[in-house]
Amino acid sequence: MEQTSSHQQKDTTLTPTTIQRVQEGVAAASDRAVRHTIEEILHRLEAMTQGHPETRVHAMVRRCVLRSLIHAIFRVRVENFDKIPHEPAIFAANHLHHIDPLLLLGELPTHPHYYVLGDARTLYNKFWKRFVLRLVGGVIPLERVWKEEVAVMEAAKAGRQDLQKLATAIEENVPTGGDIQTLRQIDRIVQGILSQGNGLIVFPEGRLGSAEGQLHLPLKRGTVIYALRAGVPIIPVVIIGTHDLYLGKELIVRFGEPLYFSQTSRIKRPEVDTVLEVLENAMLNLLPTNYQEPKGIKLFRHFLNHILW
Repeated sequence: MEQTSSHQQKDTTLTPTTIQRVQEGVAAASDRAVRHTIEEILHRLEAMTQGHPETRVHAMVRRCVLRSLIHAIFRVRVENFDKIPHEPAIFAANHLHHIDPLLLLGELPTHPHYYVLGDARTLYNKFWKRFVLRLVGGVIPLERVWKEEVAVMEAAKAGRQDLQKLATAIEENVPTGGDIQTLRQIDRIVQGILSQGNGLIVFPEGRLGSAEGQLHLPLKRGTVIYALRAGVPIIPVVIIGTHDLYLGKELIVRFGEPLYFSQTSRIKRPEVDTVLEVLENAMLNLLPTNYQEPKGIKLFRHFLNHILW
C-alpha cells in the first residue's frame, strides 16, 4: 500500500510541463549544434589553461549589459557587497532559476574575471543563447542528467507505459557527465582558471531548488575540492526571489563572510566533509527563514519564468 502511494506521488510531479521540458532536453542532447558548441567551448577553455588567450568580451562590457537588462525588468538589491575579497575566490550559491548565473555576473566585480559552472543543455539549447555565450565567454558547460529526466526513467520502470519511449531516449542520448575523462577535463579547466587568478561561480546543490529559503542537501563536494586544491576562499551567497519571476519583482543577492581553508594537494574525505558542513551552515544562515511570495498582479510571469529554459 505504501509503495503504491509512493509511485502515485512521484507520478504527480510529472506534469505535462515537466514532460515537455524533458522532451526539449533530450532534443538538445541530440542536437548537433548543441554538441558542437559544448565540445568547442571545452576545447577553448582547455587551450586557455595552457596559455592560449580565450576570445571573449571584457568583463566590464559583460557586467554592464547584464545589469542593464536585468535591472530594466527587476528591482535588484545586493547585500554585504563589501564582503567580497579582491583576490580570486569561489562563489557558492543556491540555485532557483536559470537567471541566477546571469544575475550574479551582473553584480560581481569585473576583476578577477569570473567563470560559471553551468548546465550545458540549458545554456546552449537555443540559437540565441549559443551566439551570446560564445561572444561573452566565461562559461564552463557541465553535462548531466536532470532531476526531471531521472523522474521520467523511474516512472517508466514503475510501469508508466506512456513514458517508456522517452525514458529510452534519455538513456541513449543524454550524457551523464560522470565518466572519468569528462570529470578530469572539467577538473583541469577549473584548476587552470583558478591558478591564473580568475574566479568561479558554482551552484553546489547540483540542481534547481524547488522553494525559496531552502537548500537541496547534501551539497556536492566539488566546490570544496576545488577550493582546497587551489587555496582560494569560498564565498557563500544566496539568491532570493528568483524562483517565481515577474515584472518589477525584487531580487536579492546576499553575500556572506569569506571562508578560508588551508591549501592542500592531498585531500581527504573527512576534511572535505568538515568544510562542506561549514559551507552548508553558512549558506543556510544567509537564507530567509520566513520568505513570503508577494501577492498581487504579476505581469509577464509565464514569459519571464520560461524565457531561459
